[in-house]
Amino acid sequence: MRRAAVVVAAGAMAVSLAACGSAKESGDKATEPAAGEKKGDDLTIGLLLPENQTARYEKFDKPLIEKKISELTGGKAKVVYSNAKQDATLQSQQVDTMITNKVDVLILDAVDAKAIAGSVNKAKDAGIPVVAYDRLAEGPIDAYTSFDNEEVGRVQGQALLDALGDKAKDGQIVMMHGAITDPNAALFKKGAKSVLDGKVNVGKEYDTKEWKPENANSNMEAAISALGKDKIVGVYSANDGMAGGIITALQGGGFTKLPPVTGQDAELSGVQRIVAGEQYMSVYKPYAPEAAAAAEMAVALAKGEKLDSIAKDSVDSPTTKGVPTVLVPVVSLTKDNIKDTVIKDGVYTVQEICTDKYKAACDAIGLK
Repeated sequence: MRRAAVVVAAGAMAVSLAACGSAKESGDKATEPAAGEKKGDDLTIGLLLPENQTARYEKFDKPLIEKKISELTGGKAKVVYSNAKQDATLQSQQVDTMITNKVDVLILDAVDAKAIAGSVNKAKDAGIPVVAYDRLAEGPIDAYTSFDNEEVGRVQGQALLDALGDKAKDGQIVMMHGAITDPNAALFKKGAKSVLDGKVNVGKEYDTKEWKPENANSNMEAAISALGKDKIVGVYSANDGMAGGIITALQGGGFTKLPPVTGQDAELSGVQRIVAGEQYMSVYKPYAPEAAAAAEMAVALAKGEKLDSIAKDSVDSPTTKGVPTVLVPVVSLTKDNIKDTVIKDGVYTVQEICTDKYKAACDAIGLK
């Protein structure tokens, strides 16, 4: 089962790291370790996340990474945090500040994967390793962890096909992709198209600026106007935030029965829309193993240790080949497996999902 695979992956990441770096022997007390070669657990780790509109970063990623770093260092490491609020220029300034303050390692989730390359180069010049988190940043990064992003798109595309059934070619679908500044968006698109090409008719297709729900809403309104509501049989949405904007446009566009809409991130509002039958599915990405991988790689790099025991895969970025990588499996989330995913893993409680507004819908699918 896929859930079992996730548990195994998470367990594997908890294995203690082997100290196989190039730090000098402990007897040499007169020499200070070079940057990236700290001897002990008294580390300063910079954490840079891209935005705070998507609930996951503040609610899950940040606390999970901080907790894992604390566990790995006996509570001795310090995490310095900055959120770029979807501003690539601000994020570059935040990296510069952390370099000036001589952090031992950076965990970086880039707003703009290409634009951040200059900052990654600055970190490299300062001897500060960089772990690319969730998005594959350009520049000389030292490690990368994310989900299998093409698989995310394939899961979304297959779910949409399943929902459409034998009506897949009866009308047209709208494809709402993410921001072109996010390399993950291109991978989601590639994965989805690998499943959907030739099996559906794509009426309209958009790259959504900054992933913003309001931009997805405007795009969907334009698609309804151009295609006509009677022609739209489904919507591929790359994440839950955009799905919310899309569904609002569909509801305002005169749809008496909503077509299936995909999503990603298993945001609480997305899960509630799934319960209510407004959104067909989301992609549940277990953040704990991703956060654990980032923390383990960051601590290892800060100590000058190798990543062989942590990163079993490698990927190529446009600028760097063979980046040590940990990829985490994903799960298709529908109303049929809410109990076995986000509730079982403690992401949400039944009470959080089944507020008064959704109680009847929860009762109808046995979510109590």
